[in-house]
Amino acid sequence: MSIPRIGIVTISDRASRGEYQDLGGPAIIEWLEKTLVSPWQAESRIVPDEQHQIERTLQELADQARCSLIVTTGGTGPALRDVTPEATEAVCNKMLPGFGELMRMASLKFVPTAILSRQTAGIRGHTLIVNLPGKPSAIADCLNAVFPAIPYCIDLIEGGHLDTDPQHCVAFRPAHAKKPSI
Repeated sequence: MSIPRIGIVTISDRASRGEYQDLGGPAIIEWLEKTLVSPWQAESRIVPDEQHQIERTLQELADQARCSLIVTTGGTGPALRDVTPEATEAVCNKMLPGFGELMRMASLKFVPTAILSRQTAGIRGHTLIVNLPGKPSAIADCLNAVFPAIPYCIDLIEGGHLDTDPQHCVAFRPAHAKKPSI
């Protein structure tokens, strides 16, 4: 069984030009390192807020790098250059709106502007793509809310197997779910 790959994509004009330190990508990696107990490999990218470049990056990570999960940060607000949800929808064959709904509900506990966020999630082949906000402190809030469903979703789309540390995140898998073959 191969080690699952997880794509981490920071969408930021300034970070992609080196004018701003990427804080979102490292925050995702730190959360995943604390939460996942099964082996995994990160595939990190930084791209500008350009829909075609975001789409190309998501396609490359899903189709060539064969990531089971891609987590993006940034580009989910209402600003004119915020196009991450549009890029995600363009490359996915199935959308999972419940992810965005739950992330907004979780974020509303901390900031009233969470209703402005347009996070979403979708499936491309054997890859789950999840959009997170760009603010590093919101990344953990959103991952804490949705990650319990992510390992089983990846099982269902026949991606790589991910196990979590129950002290950080209790992943839900029904009792009838198949165990991975080793």
